Amino acid sequence: MFAVVITVILYVAGFVFLYGVIRVGVRHALEDLELYRAKARRAEELAASRDRTFMRENAFLSGS
Repeated sequence: MFAVVITVILYVAGFVFLYGVIRVGVRHALEDLELYRAKARRAEELAASRDRTFMRENAFLSGS
């Protein structure tokens, strides 16, 4: 009987631990995704800014 009780306790504790590990992993993945989106948005803004500057400095190339 003692072995069954210990087995059930370890089984439940294992599931609780596994739930916590998965939850932490998902949280970190979402944080990384948020950082990636911010970096991508910033890179897009910088590229657009460089394009506008290039077109201003080289208006003869754009036909304006």
